[in-house]
This record gives sequence, C-alpha cells and structure tokens, in this order.
Amino acid sequence: MKVGYARVSTAQQDLTVQREALQALGVDEKHVHVDHGLTGANRSRPGLEKALAAVREGDELVVTKLDRLARSIRDAHDIADELEAKGVALNVGGSRHDPSDPTGKLLFNVLAMIAEFEADLIRMRTREGMQVAKAKGKLRGKKPKLSPALEKYLVALYRSGEHTTSELATQFDVARSTVYRAVKRAGEST
Repeated sequence: MKVGYARVSTAQQDLTVQREALQALGVDEKHVHVDHGLTGANRSRPGLEKALAAVREGDELVVTKLDRLARSIRDAHDIADELEAKGVALNVGGSRHDPSDPTGKLLFNVLAMIAEFEADLIRMRTREGMQVAKAKGKLRGKKPKLSPALEKYLVALYRSGEHTTSELATQFDVARSTVYRAVKRAGEST
C-alpha cells in the first residue's frame, strides 16, 4: 500500500498541487495524511505521525519532495531510518530511496542538505526583515489589549483593593497576565 504525506508551512498555502502529485504517484486520496500550517523543522506533526503509524512492512511512504517530509538532515535520516526498520520504502517524487545503494544515499543526503539550507535561508531572511522593520519603526509587536485609558482605570480599580485580579480580568475581558502586566507597568506589585 502507498501512504502519502503532504505539508504546507502556512495556513494561506494550498495543498492541491501536492495532493494531485501524490495521486499521480499512485497514492489513494484516503491514504494521504497532511499537515497544514506546520513547519518541517518541527518533527512533532500530527499528519506525519499518522502517516508513519499507517505504514506497515512492505508499504511505501510517498512524498512529493524531501523538504515536505523534513527540513533538517537529522530529521530526514531519523525518518528514513525509522521507515527502513519497519520495512517501509520511502518514495520521494517518484524515486524510491534505497539506503543500501551508495548513489541513492548520496542523493538523499544532498536533498536533505538542500532542504535544511533552504530552511536556514528562510530563517535568516525573516530575521533580516524584522531588523529592517524594527529600524524603520514598523515592528512594534502585538497591539495592546487595553487602551491607555482602560488600563489606567483597571489599575485604579486594582489599587482600590475591592477586586481580585481574576475579577478584573473577567470584567475587562482579558487574561490575568494582562492585568498583572498593567499593574506592573503602573509601578504596583501584585
């Protein structure tokens, strides 16, 4: 049996191309497991875990590209080793990975290095973009839950001693941590 795995990193991306490619590689749609909005750098992914649990000895795990499976050399090798131990073949874009073939091992390692390199480039560009935005004053973080006037009122109610932080959080429809931060910014101790 062929079991497919597809992944996209953001919620805005579409899995259609990967699903169609998996079907073209002989994977039945009901045997395709997906992760939507999860990075390949994180090994803990529900769709991947389901795909790995679904394969049995003699089966084949199919991915369209190696970077859909893993974004680090270590994870790619760990997954490939896990599949090999179970007697499951790994099919990357129609090419079956054979860990006993020196050329196959080389190609797998090169693809894993490229996937990790791409992930490193993405992280580097993101950091650079955030530094540029911060330098221009455009990176300010999350918008505060409370306006300055509401925060001042919340702190005044806290100072009165008539309300607990839980009551204030409920009244202002915020988390208790927001109440604690507002009080701390006002110079009070909770």
